[in-house]
Amino acid sequence: VKSLPPDEQFSNEYKWDIVKTKAQLILTSKLVMLTSGNWDSLADIRNVYTEKIFNLPTGADRWSNDLFFGLQRVCSLNHSLIELCTAIPEKLPVTDEMLKPLLQGLTLQEALDQKRLFICDLKILEGLPVRPDFVLCAPIGLFFVDSQQQLRPVAIQLFQKPGPDNPIFLPTDHSLTWALVKMWYNNADAAYHQSLTHLGFTHLLMEGVVVSTHRHRGLELLVCENGWVDKTMNFGIKGMFELIARGINSWRLDVHGTLPEDLKQRGLQDLNVLPCYHFRNDALLHYEAINKYVKKYVTLYYDTDEKLKEDWEVQAWAAELVKPRDNDKGGCGLLGVPGNGQFTSVDQLITVVTSIIYTCSVSHASTNFPQYDEYGFPPNYPGLLRGTPPKTKAEVTEAAILWALPDRPTTLDIMIVTKILSQRGTKPIGDFEVQYVFDDKAREIVDDFRRDMAQISKKIKERNLRRNPPYTYLDPDIVPNSISI
Repeated sequence: VKSLPPDEQFSNEYKWDIVKTKAQLILTSKLVMLTSGNWDSLADIRNVYTEKIFNLPTGADRWSNDLFFGLQRVCSLNHSLIELCTAIPEKLPVTDEMLKPLLQGLTLQEALDQKRLFICDLKILEGLPVRPDFVLCAPIGLFFVDSQQQLRPVAIQLFQKPGPDNPIFLPTDHSLTWALVKMWYNNADAAYHQSLTHLGFTHLLMEGVVVSTHRHRGLELLVCENGWVDKTMNFGIKGMFELIARGINSWRLDVHGTLPEDLKQRGLQDLNVLPCYHFRNDALLHYEAINKYVKKYVTLYYDTDEKLKEDWEVQAWAAELVKPRDNDKGGCGLLGVPGNGQFTSVDQLITVVTSIIYTCSVSHASTNFPQYDEYGFPPNYPGLLRGTPPKTKAEVTEAAILWALPDRPTTLDIMIVTKILSQRGTKPIGDFEVQYVFDDKAREIVDDFRRDMAQISKKIKERNLRRNPPYTYLDPDIVPNSISI
Protein backbone atom coordinates (compact mmCIF):
# COMPACT_ATOMS: atom_id res chain seq x y z
CA VAL A 1 0.00 0.00 0.00
CA LYS A 2 1.76 3.13 -1.21
CA SER A 3 -0.41 5.94 0.12
CA LEU A 4 -2.51 6.22 3.25
CA PRO A 5 -3.56 9.24 5.29
CA PRO A 6 -0.79 9.92 7.85
CA ASP A 7 -3.05 9.05 10.78
CA GLU A 8 -3.75 5.63 9.27
CA GLN A 9 -0.11 4.65 8.79
CA PHE A 10 1.87 2.38 11.11
CA SER A 11 4.74 4.05 12.91
CA ASN A 12 8.20 3.61 11.40
CA GLU A 13 9.21 1.72 14.55
CA TYR A 14 6.34 -0.75 14.17
CA LYS A 15 6.99 -1.26 10.45
CA TRP A 16 10.68 -1.84 11.15
CA ASP A 17 9.80 -4.39 13.87
CA ILE A 18 7.78 -6.40 11.33
CA VAL A 19 10.52 -6.27 8.69
CA LYS A 20 13.22 -7.14 11.22
CA THR A 21 11.22 -10.05 12.62
CA LYS A 22 10.58 -11.47 9.15
CA ALA A 23 14.28 -11.24 8.28
CA GLN A 24 15.27 -12.99 11.51
CA LEU A 25 12.73 -15.74 10.93
CA ILE A 26 13.90 -16.37 7.38
CA LEU A 27 17.55 -16.39 8.42
CA THR A 28 16.84 -18.82 11.25
CA SER A 29 14.78 -21.09 9.03
CA LYS A 30 17.52 -21.42 6.40
CA LEU A 31 19.42 -23.73 8.72
CA VAL A 32 16.46 -26.08 8.87
CA MET A 33 15.56 -25.78 5.20
CA LEU A 34 18.90 -27.32 4.24
CA THR A 35 17.04 -30.56 4.90
CA SER A 36 13.91 -31.09 2.82
CA GLY A 37 11.20 -33.69 2.55
CA ASN A 38 8.87 -35.22 5.10
CA TRP A 39 9.29 -35.64 8.83
CA ASP A 40 10.85 -38.80 10.25
CA SER A 41 8.64 -38.91 13.34
CA LEU A 42 6.27 -36.76 15.36
CA ALA A 43 9.10 -36.17 17.82
CA ASP A 44 11.27 -35.01 14.91
CA ILE A 45 8.96 -32.05 14.29
CA ARG A 46 9.74 -30.64 17.73
CA ASN A 47 13.43 -30.40 16.83
CA VAL A 48 12.69 -27.38 14.64
CA TYR A 49 11.94 -25.28 17.70
CA THR A 50 15.50 -24.89 18.88
CA GLU A 51 16.08 -21.20 18.20
CA LYS A 52 14.80 -18.57 20.62
CA ILE A 53 12.85 -16.84 17.89
CA PHE A 54 10.93 -20.04 17.11
CA ASN A 55 9.74 -20.82 20.62
CA LEU A 56 7.84 -24.08 21.01
CA PRO A 57 4.13 -23.30 20.38
CA THR A 58 1.87 -24.19 23.28
CA GLY A 59 -0.05 -26.53 20.99
CA ALA A 60 3.00 -28.79 20.70
CA ASP A 61 2.46 -30.16 24.20
CA ARG A 62 -1.28 -30.75 23.91
CA TRP A 63 -2.06 -31.50 20.26
CA SER A 64 -3.45 -35.00 20.89
CA ASN A 65 -5.27 -34.21 24.16
CA ASP A 66 -9.08 -34.26 23.90
CA LEU A 67 -9.52 -31.63 26.61
CA PHE A 68 -7.39 -29.17 24.68
CA PHE A 69 -9.25 -30.04 21.49
CA GLY A 70 -12.39 -29.02 23.37
CA LEU A 71 -10.77 -25.81 24.57
CA GLN A 72 -9.95 -24.91 20.97
CA ARG A 73 -13.72 -24.46 20.44
CA VAL A 74 -14.17 -21.98 23.30
CA CYS A 75 -10.95 -20.06 23.92
CA SER A 76 -8.78 -20.20 20.83
CA LEU A 77 -8.85 -18.99 17.24
CA ASN A 78 -12.37 -20.08 16.27
CA HIS A 79 -14.40 -19.44 19.39
CA SER A 80 -17.75 -18.38 17.95
CA LEU A 81 -18.87 -21.43 15.98
CA ILE A 82 -19.97 -23.54 18.92
CA GLU A 83 -23.70 -23.73 19.69
CA LEU A 84 -25.85 -25.33 22.34
CA CYS A 85 -27.16 -28.60 20.91
CA THR A 86 -30.90 -28.79 21.52
CA ALA A 87 -31.55 -31.80 19.26
CA ILE A 88 -29.30 -34.27 17.44
CA PRO A 89 -29.49 -33.46 13.71
CA GLU A 90 -30.50 -36.28 11.36
CA LYS A 91 -27.28 -35.84 9.40
CA LEU A 92 -25.27 -36.82 12.52
CA PRO A 93 -26.87 -40.17 13.46
CA VAL A 94 -25.18 -40.78 16.80
CA THR A 95 -26.86 -43.25 19.15
CA ASP A 96 -26.96 -43.93 22.87
CA GLU A 97 -24.98 -47.09 22.26
CA MET A 98 -22.17 -45.18 20.52
CA LEU A 99 -21.87 -42.55 23.23
CA LYS A 100 -22.59 -44.66 26.31
CA PRO A 101 -18.89 -44.78 27.39
CA LEU A 102 -18.55 -41.01 26.88
CA LEU A 103 -21.55 -39.35 28.58
CA GLN A 104 -20.80 -40.32 32.19
CA GLY A 105 -23.92 -42.41 32.66
CA LEU A 106 -26.31 -40.05 30.86
CA THR A 107 -28.45 -40.90 27.86
CA LEU A 108 -28.33 -38.62 24.84
CA GLN A 109 -31.68 -37.12 25.79
CA GLU A 110 -30.59 -36.53 29.38
CA ALA A 111 -27.41 -34.79 28.18
CA LEU A 112 -29.51 -32.60 25.87
CA ASP A 113 -32.00 -31.79 28.63
CA GLN A 114 -29.16 -30.80 30.99
CA LYS A 115 -27.63 -28.51 28.33
CA ARG A 116 -24.37 -30.42 28.32
CA LEU A 117 -24.12 -31.17 24.59
CA PHE A 118 -22.74 -28.67 22.08
CA ILE A 119 -22.24 -28.76 18.35
CA CYS A 120 -19.96 -27.19 15.75
CA ASP A 121 -21.22 -27.54 12.18
CA LEU A 122 -18.95 -26.42 9.33
CA LYS A 123 -21.53 -26.98 6.60
CA ILE A 124 -20.56 -23.65 5.03
CA LEU A 125 -17.39 -25.34 3.73
CA GLU A 126 -19.29 -27.90 1.66
CA GLY A 127 -18.50 -27.70 -2.06
CA LEU A 128 -15.75 -25.09 -1.83
CA PRO A 129 -13.07 -25.17 -4.55
CA VAL A 130 -9.75 -26.58 -3.33
CA ARG A 131 -6.23 -26.85 -4.68
CA PRO A 132 -5.56 -29.77 -7.07
CA ASP A 133 -5.03 -33.05 -5.19
CA PHE A 134 -6.24 -31.59 -1.90
CA VAL A 135 -9.42 -32.22 0.10
CA LEU A 136 -11.35 -29.98 2.48
CA CYS A 137 -13.82 -31.57 4.88
CA ALA A 138 -17.11 -30.02 6.00
CA PRO A 139 -17.24 -31.67 9.43
CA ILE A 140 -19.67 -31.79 12.32
CA GLY A 141 -18.35 -32.07 15.87
CA LEU A 142 -20.32 -33.02 18.97
CA PHE A 143 -18.98 -31.99 22.38
CA PHE A 144 -19.94 -32.79 25.99
CA VAL A 145 -19.36 -30.89 29.23
CA ASP A 146 -18.24 -33.44 31.80
CA SER A 147 -18.72 -33.42 35.58
CA GLN A 148 -15.55 -31.33 35.94
CA GLN A 149 -17.05 -28.66 33.62
CA GLN A 150 -14.55 -29.53 30.90
CA LEU A 151 -15.55 -29.67 27.24
CA ARG A 152 -14.73 -32.96 25.52
CA PRO A 153 -15.27 -34.12 21.92
CA VAL A 154 -17.53 -37.17 21.78
CA ALA A 155 -18.15 -37.54 18.03
CA ILE A 156 -16.80 -36.22 14.74
CA GLN A 157 -18.23 -36.79 11.27
CA LEU A 158 -15.92 -35.38 8.59
CA PHE A 159 -18.54 -34.70 5.89
CA GLN A 160 -22.18 -33.63 5.95
CA LYS A 161 -23.89 -36.71 4.53
CA PRO A 162 -23.70 -39.85 6.68
CA GLY A 163 -22.82 -43.10 4.96
CA PRO A 164 -20.59 -46.18 5.04
CA ASP A 165 -17.57 -44.20 3.76
CA ASN A 166 -18.26 -41.31 6.15
CA PRO A 167 -18.39 -42.92 9.60
CA ILE A 168 -18.89 -41.18 12.91
CA PHE A 169 -15.52 -41.25 14.66
CA LEU A 170 -15.32 -41.53 18.44
CA PRO A 171 -12.66 -41.04 21.13
CA THR A 172 -12.93 -44.79 21.75
CA ASP A 173 -11.54 -45.53 18.27
CA HIS A 174 -7.85 -46.33 17.80
CA SER A 175 -5.85 -43.44 19.26
CA LEU A 176 -3.93 -42.48 16.10
CA THR A 177 -7.05 -42.80 13.95
CA TRP A 178 -8.87 -40.45 16.33
CA ALA A 179 -5.86 -38.10 16.33
CA LEU A 180 -5.85 -37.95 12.51
CA VAL A 181 -9.61 -37.31 12.44
CA LYS A 182 -9.16 -34.39 14.83
CA MET A 183 -6.45 -33.03 12.52
CA TRP A 184 -8.83 -33.14 9.55
CA TYR A 185 -11.49 -31.43 11.65
CA ASN A 186 -9.02 -28.70 12.61
CA ASN A 187 -7.88 -28.38 9.01
CA ALA A 188 -11.46 -27.45 8.11
CA ASP A 189 -11.73 -25.25 11.20
CA ALA A 190 -8.57 -23.43 10.07
CA ALA A 191 -10.11 -22.69 6.67
CA TYR A 192 -13.09 -21.07 8.40
CA HIS A 193 -10.82 -19.24 10.82
CA GLN A 194 -8.50 -17.64 8.28
CA SER A 195 -11.26 -16.77 5.80
CA LEU A 196 -14.03 -15.59 8.09
CA THR A 197 -13.30 -15.36 11.82
CA HIS A 198 -10.01 -13.59 11.12
CA LEU A 199 -9.86 -12.00 7.66
CA GLY A 200 -13.51 -11.67 6.67
CA PHE A 201 -15.26 -10.72 9.90
CA THR A 202 -12.59 -8.36 11.22
CA HIS A 203 -10.15 -7.05 8.57
CA LEU A 204 -12.45 -6.89 5.55
CA LEU A 205 -15.66 -5.80 7.26
CA MET A 206 -13.89 -3.08 9.21
CA GLU A 207 -11.85 -2.10 6.16
CA GLY A 208 -15.21 -1.44 4.55
CA VAL A 209 -16.02 1.01 7.30
CA VAL A 210 -12.72 2.79 6.63
CA VAL A 211 -13.23 2.57 2.86
CA SER A 212 -16.44 4.52 3.25
CA THR A 213 -14.23 7.49 4.11
CA HIS A 214 -10.77 6.84 2.72
CA ARG A 215 -11.64 4.78 -0.37
CA HIS A 216 -8.65 2.51 0.19
CA ARG A 217 -8.55 -1.01 -1.27
CA GLY A 218 -5.62 -3.31 -0.50
CA LEU A 219 -7.03 -6.84 -0.64
CA GLU A 220 -5.20 -7.74 -3.83
CA LEU A 221 -1.86 -7.13 -2.10
CA LEU A 222 -2.85 -8.66 1.22
CA VAL A 223 -3.94 -12.05 -0.17
CA CYS A 224 -2.42 -12.65 -3.59
CA GLU A 225 -2.21 -15.59 -5.97
CA ASN A 226 0.64 -18.00 -5.17
CA GLY A 227 1.08 -16.29 -1.80
CA TRP A 228 0.92 -17.78 1.69
CA VAL A 229 -2.68 -19.01 1.35
CA ASP A 230 -1.90 -21.04 -1.77
CA LYS A 231 1.18 -22.47 -0.08
CA THR A 232 -0.17 -23.30 3.37
CA MET A 233 -3.94 -23.95 3.11
CA ASN A 234 -5.84 -26.81 1.44
CA PHE A 235 -8.37 -24.63 -0.34
CA GLY A 236 -6.01 -21.97 -1.69
CA ILE A 237 -6.95 -18.43 -2.61
CA LYS A 238 -9.97 -19.35 -4.77
CA GLY A 239 -11.56 -21.33 -1.99
CA MET A 240 -10.77 -18.59 0.51
CA PHE A 241 -12.43 -15.88 -1.56
CA GLU A 242 -15.55 -18.00 -2.13
CA LEU A 243 -15.80 -18.77 1.58
CA ILE A 244 -15.38 -15.09 2.45
CA ALA A 245 -18.22 -14.25 0.07
CA ARG A 246 -20.47 -16.93 1.61
CA GLY A 247 -19.79 -15.74 5.14
CA ILE A 248 -19.87 -11.98 4.65
CA ASN A 249 -23.12 -12.16 2.70
CA SER A 250 -24.86 -13.52 5.79
CA TRP A 251 -23.01 -11.54 8.50
CA ARG A 252 -25.22 -9.10 10.41
CA LEU A 253 -23.97 -6.27 12.60
CA ASP A 254 -26.97 -6.58 14.93
CA VAL A 255 -26.31 -10.31 15.46
CA HIS A 256 -22.76 -11.43 14.72
CA GLY A 257 -21.28 -8.02 15.48
CA THR A 258 -23.26 -7.60 18.72
CA LEU A 259 -21.85 -10.07 21.22
CA PRO A 260 -24.88 -10.50 23.53
CA GLU A 261 -27.14 -11.16 20.54
CA ASP A 262 -24.63 -13.54 18.95
CA LEU A 263 -24.47 -15.55 22.18
CA LYS A 264 -28.26 -15.59 22.38
CA GLN A 265 -28.53 -16.92 18.83
CA ARG A 266 -26.16 -19.78 19.73
CA GLY A 267 -27.92 -20.56 23.02
CA LEU A 268 -24.91 -19.49 25.09
CA GLN A 269 -26.05 -16.27 26.77
CA ASP A 270 -26.41 -18.04 30.15
CA LEU A 271 -23.01 -18.04 31.88
CA ASN A 272 -23.97 -21.26 33.67
CA VAL A 273 -24.17 -23.06 30.33
CA LEU A 274 -20.70 -24.10 29.15
CA PRO A 275 -18.89 -22.47 32.10
CA CYS A 276 -15.46 -23.12 30.52
CA TYR A 277 -16.32 -20.74 27.65
CA HIS A 278 -13.49 -18.38 28.57
CA PHE A 279 -13.80 -16.25 25.43
CA ARG A 280 -17.44 -15.45 26.18
CA ASN A 281 -16.83 -14.82 29.86
CA ASP A 282 -13.99 -12.36 29.21
CA ALA A 283 -15.33 -10.79 26.01
CA LEU A 284 -18.59 -9.82 27.71
CA LEU A 285 -16.63 -7.70 30.20
CA HIS A 286 -15.09 -5.83 27.28
CA TYR A 287 -18.34 -5.47 25.35
CA GLU A 288 -20.20 -4.01 28.32
CA ALA A 289 -17.37 -1.56 29.08
CA ILE A 290 -17.11 -0.48 25.43
CA ASN A 291 -20.88 -0.02 25.22
CA LYS A 292 -20.84 2.08 28.41
CA TYR A 293 -17.97 4.20 27.03
CA VAL A 294 -19.66 4.73 23.66
CA LYS A 295 -22.99 5.60 25.27
CA LYS A 296 -21.41 8.29 27.47
CA TYR A 297 -19.35 9.67 24.58
CA VAL A 298 -22.14 9.74 21.99
CA THR A 299 -24.74 11.25 24.34
CA LEU A 300 -22.27 13.98 25.26
CA TYR A 301 -22.80 15.38 21.75
CA TYR A 302 -26.19 13.92 20.80
CA ASP A 303 -28.37 14.39 23.87
CA THR A 304 -31.53 14.11 21.75
CA ASP A 305 -32.54 12.00 18.77
CA GLU A 306 -33.32 15.18 16.84
CA LYS A 307 -29.71 16.37 16.95
CA LEU A 308 -28.61 13.09 15.44
CA LYS A 309 -31.25 13.17 12.72
CA GLU A 310 -30.10 16.65 11.71
CA ASP A 311 -26.39 15.69 11.44
CA TRP A 312 -26.12 15.15 7.70
CA GLU A 313 -22.51 13.89 7.89
CA VAL A 314 -23.34 11.07 10.29
CA GLN A 315 -26.46 10.26 8.27
CA ALA A 316 -24.40 10.09 5.08
CA TRP A 317 -22.05 7.68 6.86
CA ALA A 318 -25.02 5.56 7.92
CA ALA A 319 -26.18 5.37 4.31
CA GLU A 320 -22.67 4.43 3.17
CA LEU A 321 -22.54 1.54 5.64
CA VAL A 322 -25.55 -0.20 4.09
CA LYS A 323 -25.07 0.79 0.45
CA PRO A 324 -24.28 -2.30 -1.70
CA ARG A 325 -20.58 -3.13 -1.99
CA ASP A 326 -20.28 -3.12 -5.78
CA ASN A 327 -18.26 -0.98 -8.14
CA ASP A 328 -21.20 1.28 -8.98
CA LYS A 329 -22.59 1.82 -5.47
CA GLY A 330 -19.27 1.70 -3.61
CA GLY A 331 -20.70 1.11 -0.15
CA CYS A 332 -19.85 -1.26 2.70
CA GLY A 333 -22.87 -3.49 2.15
CA LEU A 334 -23.30 -4.25 5.85
CA LEU A 335 -26.45 -6.10 6.87
CA GLY A 336 -28.24 -5.56 10.16
CA VAL A 337 -27.21 -1.93 10.65
CA PRO A 338 -29.86 -0.38 12.93
CA GLY A 339 -31.91 2.15 10.99
CA ASN A 340 -30.85 0.55 7.70
CA GLY A 341 -29.02 3.61 6.43
CA GLN A 342 -30.71 6.31 8.48
CA PHE A 343 -30.13 6.73 12.20
CA THR A 344 -33.40 7.70 13.86
CA SER A 345 -32.28 7.24 17.46
CA VAL A 346 -29.11 7.74 19.46
CA ASP A 347 -29.28 4.11 20.58
CA GLN A 348 -28.84 2.98 16.98
CA LEU A 349 -25.61 4.95 16.64
CA ILE A 350 -24.38 3.59 19.98
CA THR A 351 -24.97 0.01 18.80
CA VAL A 352 -23.04 0.56 15.57
CA VAL A 353 -20.07 2.33 17.14
CA THR A 354 -19.88 -0.26 19.94
CA SER A 355 -19.79 -3.04 17.34
CA ILE A 356 -17.02 -1.35 15.35
CA ILE A 357 -14.79 -0.72 18.37
CA TYR A 358 -15.40 -4.21 19.76
CA THR A 359 -14.64 -5.87 16.40
CA CYS A 360 -11.47 -3.86 15.79
CA SER A 361 -10.09 -4.54 19.25
CA VAL A 362 -11.45 -7.52 21.18
CA SER A 363 -12.76 -9.66 18.35
CA HIS A 364 -9.60 -9.29 16.27
CA ALA A 365 -7.24 -9.83 19.20
CA SER A 366 -9.00 -13.04 20.20
CA THR A 367 -8.73 -14.57 16.74
CA ASN A 368 -5.36 -13.20 15.63
CA PHE A 369 -2.85 -13.48 18.44
CA PRO A 370 -3.20 -17.21 19.21
CA GLN A 371 -2.13 -18.06 15.65
CA TYR A 372 1.46 -19.12 16.27
CA ASP A 373 0.54 -21.11 19.37
CA GLU A 374 -2.05 -23.05 17.37
CA TYR A 375 -0.78 -23.22 13.76
CA GLY A 376 2.92 -23.18 14.64
CA PHE A 377 2.96 -26.92 15.45
CA PRO A 378 1.07 -28.48 12.49
CA PRO A 379 -0.23 -31.65 14.23
CA ASN A 380 -2.11 -29.35 16.62
CA TYR A 381 -3.95 -27.19 14.08
CA PRO A 382 -2.94 -27.98 10.48
CA GLY A 383 -3.82 -25.37 7.88
CA LEU A 384 -2.68 -27.90 5.30
CA LEU A 385 -3.11 -31.68 5.17
CA ARG A 386 -2.19 -33.94 2.27
CA GLY A 387 -3.99 -37.00 0.96
CA THR A 388 -7.56 -37.94 1.84
CA PRO A 389 -9.38 -38.10 5.18
CA PRO A 390 -10.06 -41.50 6.77
CA LYS A 391 -13.10 -43.28 5.33
CA THR A 392 -13.05 -46.18 7.79
CA LYS A 393 -12.16 -46.72 11.43
CA ALA A 394 -9.14 -48.82 10.48
CA GLU A 395 -6.04 -48.31 12.59
CA VAL A 396 -3.81 -45.47 11.38
CA THR A 397 -0.03 -45.57 11.71
CA GLU A 398 2.29 -42.75 12.71
CA ALA A 399 3.78 -42.94 9.21
CA ALA A 400 0.36 -42.17 7.71
CA ILE A 401 -0.02 -39.13 9.96
CA LEU A 402 3.46 -37.89 9.06
CA TRP A 403 2.71 -38.23 5.36
CA ALA A 404 -0.51 -36.20 5.76
CA LEU A 405 1.27 -33.36 7.57
CA PRO A 406 3.01 -30.50 5.71
CA ASP A 407 6.60 -31.24 4.71
CA ARG A 408 9.54 -29.39 6.28
CA PRO A 409 9.64 -26.32 3.98
CA THR A 410 5.85 -25.85 4.17
CA THR A 411 5.95 -26.19 7.95
CA LEU A 412 8.52 -23.42 8.08
CA ASP A 413 6.38 -21.22 5.83
CA ILE A 414 3.51 -21.73 8.28
CA MET A 415 5.74 -20.95 11.25
CA ILE A 416 7.04 -17.73 9.69
CA VAL A 417 3.63 -16.42 8.62
CA THR A 418 1.87 -17.18 11.91
CA LYS A 419 4.77 -15.90 13.99
CA ILE A 420 4.61 -12.54 12.21
CA LEU A 421 0.81 -12.40 12.43
CA SER A 422 0.98 -13.04 16.18
CA GLN A 423 3.22 -10.04 16.88
CA ARG A 424 1.77 -7.29 19.07
CA GLY A 425 3.06 -3.88 18.08
CA THR A 426 0.47 -1.23 18.85
CA LYS A 427 -0.81 0.26 22.08
CA PRO A 428 -3.47 -1.48 24.21
CA ILE A 429 -7.15 -0.65 24.07
CA GLY A 430 -7.91 2.86 25.30
CA ASP A 431 -4.33 4.07 24.75
CA PHE A 432 -4.56 5.77 21.37
CA GLU A 433 -1.67 6.20 18.92
CA VAL A 434 -3.12 9.52 17.71
CA GLN A 435 -4.76 11.97 20.11
CA TYR A 436 -8.11 13.27 18.84
CA VAL A 437 -9.76 14.03 22.18
CA PHE A 438 -9.40 17.63 23.34
CA ASP A 439 -12.79 18.32 24.92
CA ASP A 440 -12.35 18.20 28.72
CA LYS A 441 -15.66 16.38 29.23
CA ALA A 442 -14.72 13.83 26.57
CA ARG A 443 -11.33 13.34 28.21
CA GLU A 444 -13.09 12.46 31.46
CA ILE A 445 -15.09 9.81 29.60
CA VAL A 446 -11.91 8.36 28.09
CA ASP A 447 -10.27 8.31 31.52
CA ASP A 448 -13.29 6.46 32.93
CA PHE A 449 -12.97 3.90 30.13
CA ARG A 450 -9.30 3.38 30.91
CA ARG A 451 -10.14 2.80 34.56
CA ASP A 452 -12.76 0.25 33.51
CA MET A 453 -10.14 -1.51 31.37
CA ALA A 454 -7.76 -1.62 34.33
CA GLN A 455 -10.44 -3.27 36.46
CA ILE A 456 -11.19 -5.80 33.71
CA SER A 457 -7.49 -6.58 33.42
CA LYS A 458 -7.33 -7.24 37.15
CA LYS A 459 -10.41 -9.47 37.01
CA ILE A 460 -9.12 -11.53 34.06
CA LYS A 461 -5.75 -12.00 35.74
CA GLU A 462 -7.59 -13.30 38.83
CA ARG A 463 -9.67 -15.65 36.68
CA ASN A 464 -6.54 -16.99 35.01
CA LEU A 465 -5.14 -18.07 38.37
CA ARG A 466 -7.96 -20.64 38.41
CA ARG A 467 -7.80 -21.63 34.75
CA ASN A 468 -5.66 -24.41 33.31
CA PRO A 469 -4.37 -23.28 30.93
CA PRO A 470 -4.90 -19.53 31.48
CA TYR A 471 -6.69 -17.58 28.75
CA THR A 472 -4.59 -14.44 28.36
CA TYR A 473 -5.60 -13.14 24.93
CA LEU A 474 -8.34 -10.80 26.20
CA ASP A 475 -6.44 -9.16 29.04
CA PRO A 476 -6.82 -5.43 28.20
CA ASP A 477 -3.10 -4.98 28.82
CA ILE A 478 -2.44 -6.86 25.56
CA VAL A 479 -5.60 -6.22 23.50
CA PRO A 480 -4.63 -3.60 20.88
CA ASN A 481 -6.93 -0.66 20.29
CA SER A 482 -7.12 -1.46 16.58
CA ILE A 483 -6.56 -4.15 13.96
CA SER A 484 -2.80 -3.78 13.92
CA ILE A 485 -1.68 -6.70 11.75
